Amino acid sequence: MKYRISATAALFSVAIGVAAPSFAEDMTANTVVARVNGVEITLGNIIAARQSLPDQYQSLPDAQLFDGIVNQIVQQELLKQSAGDITDALKYQLANEERVLIAGHALETIADAAVTDEALKAAYDAKFAEFEPGREYHAAHILVETEDEAKAIIEELNNGADFADLAREKSTGPSGPNGGDLGWFGKGMMVAPFEDAVVNMEEGAISEPVQTQFGWHVIKLMETRLAEVPPLEDVQDELTADIQEQAIRAKLDSLETEGDVEMVEGIEPSALRMDDLLAN
Repeated sequence: MKYRISATAALFSVAIGVAAPSFAEDMTANTVVARVNGVEITLGNIIAARQSLPDQYQSLPDAQLFDGIVNQIVQQELLKQSAGDITDALKYQLANEERVLIAGHALETIADAAVTDEALKAAYDAKFAEFEPGREYHAAHILVETEDEAKAIIEELNNGADFADLAREKSTGPSGPNGGDLGWFGKGMMVAPFEDAVVNMEEGAISEPVQTQFGWHVIKLMETRLAEVPPLEDVQDELTADIQEQAIRAKLDSLETEGDVEMVEGIEPSALRMDDLLAN
């Protein structure tokens, strides 16, 4: 079994006598926080460890967080020193982890640099340059199991019953407690028989029974409107993701084109299972 002392576990480990130093304005990343058999643990080590913690630990009191991280690193250093010579497998794992960390940092740098106000505005304008507003529908429905039940509901509505009251009383759908209200939706958001009925209705009208895989629906179309271009802030997250993805893809394409990458032929894929090569 492989063990890894995590930062989160260390926050609740037994203290081993390392106390937080008093902070001073002249501290640097090289300020020594602890020594383990002569090996220095610096403030830079502590800050980097804190940056990698999950969000829920970032809000812990500084004293608790500081002591927990120091304890973790001290324990890790003690275990590292006691381990002796590392195996070939661990050497390759360390090289892989170093590559992953540096590559991940490079990706974050590329992604962050790509998202500017100008880039967001350009992406927004491009996305909606040829926007053609479609019609949106605000409807409610009453869902029942049989056509006869649906017809009986329509008869009650024709006799003056309130649609929302009937929905709360008789609808088996999740919108029933809300009076059957489905809110606003556009084409493609509802199953075909339901959507086809709504598209051909007039505002305020009640449909004939409509069958879908969910049962039988009695639909009331309350109002319609033309969709509007969403404000930038509503689509900013989506645009940000698109910009970052494009920037990363462009950078990788450039690196692969300009770099000297040679794929060696003749290596059998099954070689990846030759664990004995890392047995030392």
